[in-house]
Amino acid sequence: MVRINILYPIGGRFDMDYYLHTHMPRSIELLSQGQGYCGVSVERGVGGGEPGSAPTFVALCQYAFDTIDDFMAAFLPHADELKDDMVNYTDIEPVIQLSQVEILQ
Repeated sequence: MVRINILYPIGGRFDMDYYLHTHMPRSIELLSQGQGYCGVSVERGVGGGEPGSAPTFVALCQYAFDTIDDFMAAFLPHADELKDDMVNYTDIEPVIQLSQVEILQ
């Protein structure tokens, strides 16, 4: 299984309400139809590594697919629509990381 991690660093505008109730439902609708789709999670940053410290990321999203190729086949036909919607919820440039899941319990 692979994870597609989309992390939004602290330091800009981020409309969590729009992200959770408009962007993500549309994103899930589009990508969950793809072969190899395993699921998605969204997290809100609430703190850093030290007690009382600020989070590094305001939000992160993790899509899970069987393979990178499965993700790309699901994402690429909708890439422009999803990227174009970003201006509606953020001015932050996300950090993207593709990861191979090694342990999942």
